[in-house]
Amino acid sequence: MTMTEAPPSRPPARLAGVARVVRIRTLPGRIRGFALLAVLAVAAVFTVAAFAVQDARDGLKVIGHDAGPQVVATGDLYYALSDMDAQLAAVLLMGREQNLGAGRAKALQVYDQRRSEAHRALLQGSNLASDDPAEQQTARSILDALGRYEQLAGQALQLDQQQPHAAGPPSDQVRALYRQATDLMKLDVLPKAYNLTLDNGTTVRRTYESKHGAVLDGIAWVVITGLVLIAILVGLQVYLTRRFRRLVNPVLALATLASLVLVVATVGLLTSEASHLSKAKKDGFDSVLSLSRARAISNNADADETRYLLDPEQADTYEQVYLDKSQEIFSVTAGNLHQYYQQVDQRVAAHSGFTGFLGLESQHVTLAGQRAAVDRTLQGYQTVQHDDARLRTLATTAGGRHDAIVLRMGTASRDFATYDQSLVSLTAIHQKAFASAIRDGDDGLSGWSVGLPVAAVVIAILVLVGVRPRLSEFR
Repeated sequence: MTMTEAPPSRPPARLAGVARVVRIRTLPGRIRGFALLAVLAVAAVFTVAAFAVQDARDGLKVIGHDAGPQVVATGDLYYALSDMDAQLAAVLLMGREQNLGAGRAKALQVYDQRRSEAHRALLQGSNLASDDPAEQQTARSILDALGRYEQLAGQALQLDQQQPHAAGPPSDQVRALYRQATDLMKLDVLPKAYNLTLDNGTTVRRTYESKHGAVLDGIAWVVITGLVLIAILVGLQVYLTRRFRRLVNPVLALATLASLVLVVATVGLLTSEASHLSKAKKDGFDSVLSLSRARAISNNADADETRYLLDPEQADTYEQVYLDKSQEIFSVTAGNLHQYYQQVDQRVAAHSGFTGFLGLESQHVTLAGQRAAVDRTLQGYQTVQHDDARLRTLATTAGGRHDAIVLRMGTASRDFATYDQSLVSLTAIHQKAFASAIRDGDDGLSGWSVGLPVAAVVIAILVLVGVRPRLSEFR
């Protein structure tokens, strides 16, 4: 009878666990444990840094290349639409006096130009919002409403040509058509255009708050994990020095130095990116949005002067609307236009005591050339209000209405153009700051998609290479 020897059974799991503990408690086991901790710490630094860098990249993309440009496009759309209606009112007010002010032909030319700009801005905004069905639908509804407006405007212009009149209010039929057109613009087209701006502005604000906060959190996590990594590497260095009675391990020292450089560079990058995001949002986007809105409302208020002369039956309404819009631009305590004119003079001289869009801009001066540009804008606005006061005085004086129309189409129009240009120049300062911050942010991130993982792998390899000679002594 042949006896076969049974194969040796595996040691119980409890004994295997004890064996692992014994191996860890041996010198080679401890070195391997240190090395493993160091590699895990490198992975942790890489992970938190990669997430923070991606947050910065996402923030720059949304603010600088997606929603931000959409806001600018819709701001241009709002201005173009409001100026279309302003030019239409000017043409109807001129009547047969075709050379009044810049002239009827010029007003019609600007009307066509603004119409083209509106369609172009709608197309640009629609292309930028290609992934948002809601915004696509809003853009289509604006186009539909704009088509109805253009039809009413065309009818009013045609009828006005068929019924020649002196400068001043046109016929009742023309005024009725214009009322329908301007109401459609004010109550339908412009609110929809502004909703596009609000939606994209909200996207920018939420993205900034989320990504800027995430980048700042990322800085803290990079510092924490980086300190842990450096502490592990220093601990390993000290442990090897004491156990093997040798001086510094040069490879581990290089790994420690590389880790320090990586952490410092990453913290520096993220701090810089957070600053670029902040500048793009606060010094650029916020002011561009605010000033674009101020320009559009200013243009609409300026057109209300024309409407005030064009439609005497609704003159009181247009006067109140003018005051309301003026308060949005330059807000002071005033119950009527006479008080408002006085307050504007006092507050512009004092450079304080007013809010509104221009108040916000005056209180937040951070860029080179901004203060001088703000002062020019305030002086231009003050001149516009002086013209408005003269115009309304003439309009309510017996025999003065024609002089008011001449003032409106001449001096007042030129002064408003000067003020409008000062707003454009002021906005350009912020647009330049915005573009610069986005460009600097993009440039700062270039190369990090490759550099960060390469640096992490190199440090991990240095750790393993650094402990390998010590481990080989036990073989």
